[in-house]
Amino acid sequence: MGWLIFLVVVAAVVAGVFWARKYFRHEIDRAKRINRANKNQ
Repeated sequence: MGWLIFLVVVAAVVAGVFWARKYFRHEIDRAKRINRANKNQ
């Protein structure tokens, strides 16, 4: 039973990461560009 719960939690985390990447990719890219610009100053 513990293994089943563990697998469900892992699957939820992985799905959440993929969902977040899909929806927030442009936000992440923008943040990276801003950070690079600040470092170059």
